[in-house]
Amino acid sequence: MKKKQNLREQDPFLEREREQYENPLPSREFILQILTEQGAPMHEDELLDTLLITHEEEDLFSRRLRAMERDGQIMRNRKRAICVMEKLDLIKGKVQGHPDGFGFLIPEDGSADMFLSEKEMHQVLHGDVVLVRQSGVDRRGRPEAKIIEVLERANNRVVGRLFEDHGIQFVVAENRRITQDILVAPGEAGAAKAGQVVILEIVQHPNKHAQPIGRIVEVLGNYADPGMEIEIALRKHDLPHEFPNDVERQAKQISPTVSAEDWAGREDIRNLPLVTIDGETARDFDDAVYCAPEKDGYRLVVAIADVSHYVQTNDALDREAILRGNSVYFPRRVIPMLPEELSNGLCSLNPQVDRLCMVCDMHVDSHGEIGKYRFYPSVMYSNARLTYTQVAAMLAEPDGELAMSYASVVPHLQNLYALFQKLLKSREKRGAIDFETVETQMIFNEQGKIERIVPVIRNDAHKLIEECMLAANVCAANFLHEHEHTVLYRIHQGPTPEKLVALREFLKEFGLQLGGDEEPQAVDYSKLLKRIKGRPDAALLQTVMLRSLRQAKYEPENIGHFGLGYDAYTHFTSPIRRYPDLLVHRAIKAVLQGKQYKPGMKWNELGEHCSMTERRADDATRDVDAWLKCFYMREHLGSVFTGTVSSVTSFGMFVSLDDLYVEGLVHISELGKDYFHFDAAKHMLLGERTGQKYRLGDRVQVRVVKVDMESTKVDFVLHEEGDVAQQADDEKPAKKSAKGKKHHG
Repeated sequence: MKKKQNLREQDPFLEREREQYENPLPSREFILQILTEQGAPMHEDELLDTLLITHEEEDLFSRRLRAMERDGQIMRNRKRAICVMEKLDLIKGKVQGHPDGFGFLIPEDGSADMFLSEKEMHQVLHGDVVLVRQSGVDRRGRPEAKIIEVLERANNRVVGRLFEDHGIQFVVAENRRITQDILVAPGEAGAAKAGQVVILEIVQHPNKHAQPIGRIVEVLGNYADPGMEIEIALRKHDLPHEFPNDVERQAKQISPTVSAEDWAGREDIRNLPLVTIDGETARDFDDAVYCAPEKDGYRLVVAIADVSHYVQTNDALDREAILRGNSVYFPRRVIPMLPEELSNGLCSLNPQVDRLCMVCDMHVDSHGEIGKYRFYPSVMYSNARLTYTQVAAMLAEPDGELAMSYASVVPHLQNLYALFQKLLKSREKRGAIDFETVETQMIFNEQGKIERIVPVIRNDAHKLIEECMLAANVCAANFLHEHEHTVLYRIHQGPTPEKLVALREFLKEFGLQLGGDEEPQAVDYSKLLKRIKGRPDAALLQTVMLRSLRQAKYEPENIGHFGLGYDAYTHFTSPIRRYPDLLVHRAIKAVLQGKQYKPGMKWNELGEHCSMTERRADDATRDVDAWLKCFYMREHLGSVFTGTVSSVTSFGMFVSLDDLYVEGLVHISELGKDYFHFDAAKHMLLGERTGQKYRLGDRVQVRVVKVDMESTKVDFVLHEEGDVAQQADDEKPAKKSAKGKKHHG
């Protein structure tokens, strides 16, 4: 007995367990050590005996073992003996489904993805966490996996359409990565009718021998109902879209006006003629600007809504803001990060009212370089709510009618414009990459139907505000970096070594080179963009360059922003609609008070979460845009358009139409009587017999032959003179619109 008691005292983490628990159990690490030393799987009663677990401790100890199983540290074999995972050569990871029925395991340790056959995918759904063993290599040379155990089920509820076949009801998930039909348990369909969009709760997950089974818990409506595409996207992407009662309560308790006690410790800058400049449809105004010439340059004041005054760490508003991560802008509908009382009310820098703000007050020299700057909390008063269109018009015609009606602010706008010219020169010197991309906007009629899709023209007012926001964001990053305060930086890495090699090989074909050797900088990309400007293949070359770069994300480790050419960059200017900006405000306030700000989560976890919510919002808005564009294209069945090859794949090429800004697929089988081979490095499909080439950037004429609303796909065929156009479909249910927002890196 004493020997065994001594064994537990050998636990290297015993002190940690004693600090956390009144009656400490053997630590996870020690359990793994004992199992490993045993050299063979142990039954639970053997382990209990070895570690001298008392009868009173058994329940808690079993709970610890179950947690270790969930985390993939141990597992039980067919004889229920406990095995150490590392000894079994098992790999833990997340299942990624493919619309064609197969899937992949994305290993947790970052190793190469593993192929999951259709047979293996029968027992799991997209997103499940599993343990696998490598079972071989597939025909493409990829490691193939066999699922050993499902550790965690990702899908408890699924949004999809209800179907009925020979009396059997089933739901087809809207998420195309979930390819299994989910059976509806007898009598569990409620009032749902075939064809309707429903929310289904899974009551039995799939296994090797059975399909998943669920019950319908909510009927969203018919597929073509106005706004249904947004309702589907919200649920498909698990976007929080209803504020809990405690959040609503807290928002309503906040005074709708700035109170006297809110003034404490703030500078009064209400004398400055600050203005907000946003899009026509904007309702939440994060930022206001003011500029005046001063010795050797300009004073630039960027005032940002002081959301951190009203949303405190770990209160109800804060918990919900973390969950959402950011506001999501759908066509004619916004899912705000904060309730409207704050986002469109007290925190929004509305005109002619006092508002609390955090100010970045900068001196910018005549070369556009930022010198001294300081941050301080203040009270401001916006003189006007202006739009980009108005500002551009007033700058173009300072004596015009519109400028006359805003006579008091026009000189300040002209100062801003003069500063903007200097900031542009600094941007050029820095070598920030400036890709020419086209954003589009859907124009809707009174019935909510898309009338047309138009490009959004970025004028100098857009660029002016963007440069002001970049300046404030850079100051925020530098301020926190200098004071060694942890924060979420907005980081952007250059190309991976593999993508760099592929890009250089591609450019060689055009007689072009990217400078910078093994580590090109933003300035190298900028120089190349200047060289190709005006070339007929400029769009192709720019697209390939853009695709060589990685996605920007949030991280507490500062590794700079490659695309903007900054050593340190963060997001400070949009705390109403982005959680990382709110964290930056809190950190700046803490430094000003000589303190350290500690958020409710670890910084690296916050970075991962905020990066995820940003991607989630992008995916959801992309889904809605695709649905609306599909709906719009039903009126153009049979029509012929000119477009540009926007992407080349092994199964065909995607073409973006010039006039409609809609993308569709020309399947490889429609390219002609030949075997076409995909060359990924050259972004090209090459005909084996004819030598016919189709590559990224090519101009083609196509005819619209199919619009599939369920998969949101548009199919084209190459148009040749003499083709017989098909009749257009005349089903036209009503749908909804998009709102643009400012983006600053």
